[in-house]
Amino acid sequence: MSYRDVMGFVNVLYGIRIPRRNGVPLGGTEFPTCMPSTTRCPPTSGPGLPTPPRPQQLREILGAHAPRQGERAPADVRLQRKQRPPVVHPLFLTHPITGRKVLYCNPATMRINELSERESDEMLEYLFDFQLEQRFRYTHTWNENDLLVWDHLGTIHRAIADYGPDEIRLMRRCQVMATKVFDPDFLRPVRALAEVA
Repeated sequence: MSYRDVMGFVNVLYGIRIPRRNGVPLGGTEFPTCMPSTTRCPPTSGPGLPTPPRPQQLREILGAHAPRQGERAPADVRLQRKQRPPVVHPLFLTHPITGRKVLYCNPATMRINELSERESDEMLEYLFDFQLEQRFRYTHTWNENDLLVWDHLGTIHRAIADYGPDEIRLMRRCQVMATKVFDPDFLRPVRALAEVA
């Protein structure tokens, strides 16, 4: 959903029907984190990679996001991109609640605007590989009536497609959009409560 003007903020997923095979739940949801601590931040240089920007420039780096190809036909993607032209978001944004830097980058990120096409492709491939390292992943194994709530700015997620068309997986999903959370006036009461606590 990063290809929308307004970012997704919080996701809620409720498990109604979970497929099982030999008693083992299928269709887990995997979450790689995109909020690296200072010890987990990816190095942005290396063999064949572009020279990294200075730290003060991180907030100025922009990524263009658009609907991704996935398993859709090219004509479907072209139509969706016509209906939703690429949008631009900071590649490293400051999380409005935690104040931590978030790597806002995923396979819907088409390119890094400040780099050449080749450098952008190399850097995005590197960043995707980094965020998908096993050490940053959590996989939720579903049971009926499980309810997950997660920060959509700070994670990426995917359903694990290890079940067949006759193995029904039924979920309900709700998404809270980031329509107000980046507005300092909206967060002022929240920060005031945090300071009292």
